[in-house]
Amino acid sequence: MPDYKSSELGSTRCGSNVFHWGRRTYVMGVVNVSPDSFSGDGLADAEEAVARAKRLVSEGADIIDIGGESTRPGATPLSPDEELRRVIPVVEKLAQKISVPLSLDTYKLEVACQALDAGADMINDIWGLKKEPRLAELAAQKSVPIVLMSNQRDSSCQDIMSAVVSDLKRAIEQAVDAGVPWENIIIDPGIGFGKTQKQNLEILQRLAELQALNRPILLGSSRKSFIGWVLDLTPEQRSSEVAFVPPGDQRLEGTAATIAIGIAKGADIVRVHDVKEMARVCKMSDAIVRGV
Repeated sequence: MPDYKSSELGSTRCGSNVFHWGRRTYVMGVVNVSPDSFSGDGLADAEEAVARAKRLVSEGADIIDIGGESTRPGATPLSPDEELRRVIPVVEKLAQKISVPLSLDTYKLEVACQALDAGADMINDIWGLKKEPRLAELAAQKSVPIVLMSNQRDSSCQDIMSAVVSDLKRAIEQAVDAGVPWENIIIDPGIGFGKTQKQNLEILQRLAELQALNRPILLGSSRKSFIGWVLDLTPEQRSSEVAFVPPGDQRLEGTAATIAIGIAKGADIVRVHDVKEMARVCKMSDAIVRGV
């Protein structure tokens, strides 16, 4: 049974690294091998993706999250073959070139299996085992951590925190029943995935409530549309006086605010596109919140 009552998060081994939860906030750098990425940072070339990952590590990333399929609303799902074509060369190259763990952002069993064989160290499932329950069995078999996200794209709800907590409990119990060790489970409330803009803000306001689940909290608020909504920065916005900047880049300060407040509310790991800047936000926030 899940150990919801323990007061310690403990630690999680990921590849050759160990995350000691509570000591500091860990930074997950995003590498999108998808030309239609919502944040404007998608890459179509494996060498470009490898170069970006190496740069993110030099800027302070503790883990690299590789995604081959765009998660923006309305994006066309990829076939497993196409997703494999995009991500496996990147995983293979990075496994030999960088020392930090590699996470694979996928909900497809075949993709996750081949990525782990190619050198990935973690599964990041945006559907929290709802699309593919066997990912939990794979994580257990391979002894790798798995991120379980609460995704509401298949069902709208009014009481968002109750829905997120219930969904994450279901996913945690499913993972434990499949043999995933307690210390290998990480939870993610799923900012932007089927939530309204106001619900995204509410999740950040009430993020500390997820600490009752006694698992490390991953926050993925970077460049999300609710930031543009709050700041009146829409994807269509253009300036006639300056060169066009992708809308994700315009959300840097808003992202920083969500990261700082998220850490104050209990986030243990943050998934970000702008690693250099957000690593500094994490360091400053940790000095205030954790005293380190």
